[in-house]
Amino acid sequence: MHELSLCGAIADITTRRAEGRPVGVIHLKVGALRQVVPDSLLFCWTMLTEGTDLDGSVLDLDRVPARLSCRSCEVDFPLPDPPAFACPQCLGLNVVVVAGEEFDITALEFAPA
Repeated sequence: MHELSLCGAIADITTRRAEGRPVGVIHLKVGALRQVVPDSLLFCWTMLTEGTDLDGSVLDLDRVPARLSCRSCEVDFPLPDPPAFACPQCLGLNVVVVAGEEFDITALEFAPA
């Protein structure tokens, strides 16, 4: 369960950035290709932060769908389900991921003291 280690990293970053201020919400962008199970991440966050300065804070996840771009014909397209890494326009395989690999803390909302 790598969600627990991800929560540890989020807690470390948040604690440093909060500089002693109480945190209410941590906003995250999580790409679909990151293989993060949202429910597991939220469960681990609650478990990890219990009894700490971050107890009661919540994670707000913004899921980012995977998007690809064809280097040959320059078309952007969503990653289909089931995943296929061929361009739907030219059928070429010279594609690059342009979205869906994110795992970023985008904002902190501080709670009233």
